[in-house]
Amino acid sequence: MSWCHAPQGHAYTPWVHVLDPTLALLLDLIGVFAFALSGALVAVRRQLDLVGVLLLAWLAGLGGGTVRDLLLGATPPVGVSDWRLVGTAVLAGLLTFASHVALHRVRRAIRVFDAVGLAFFCVTGSLKALTLGAGPLTAVIVGVVTAAGGGVMRDVVAGQVPEVLRRELYVLPALLGSCLTVLLHHLGVLGSLTVWIVVAAVFALRMASIALDWHAPYALTTGDDL
Repeated sequence: MSWCHAPQGHAYTPWVHVLDPTLALLLDLIGVFAFALSGALVAVRRQLDLVGVLLLAWLAGLGGGTVRDLLLGATPPVGVSDWRLVGTAVLAGLLTFASHVALHRVRRAIRVFDAVGLAFFCVTGSLKALTLGAGPLTAVIVGVVTAAGGGVMRDVVAGQVPEVLRRELYVLPALLGSCLTVLLHHLGVLGSLTVWIVVAAVFALRMASIALDWHAPYALTTGDDL
């Protein structure tokens, strides 16, 4: 989610100095919708009611961006103030609730939509931080938090181990996307084409890690070490 606050008393403005406003909003909406679908599908899998489905859709779609805005001092966060993004999350929840997705297909769908949201949010999170004057390190960290935060909230509320802690690569693709975004912005070559390339690279890496069981190294321990 990339929409940032203008000076107090003024309307929101997109990061027009970085990307075209239409593309900025499109990235936001796709990311929110994809992550909200993943949240709603988790709720379906956990057999929650409509309220639970909408709550997890909101947490997954807007939770990471809400934490991002709080870290950057952009209040109130867009997760509770931008009707377009809130409406997108609610729509995703309602569509999922009405579709009655078959449970044997839910887990795969969750991971696909989660990967889409991860790819978009690591880029938009870093870009918003840069737009608000954050340094490169802060922009990278904020990008990762934006990408992973909503999924962590979704999984914790649903009572399952967060995707970020499972063995397939999760944080590393987001970190790569955030670093590439900051680097390309620093070099002055970040635009519509390069943004889509970064998003595609993060999505491909995340999906490859799931298909090929790639994971970060584990500590070398035995049962007697603990």
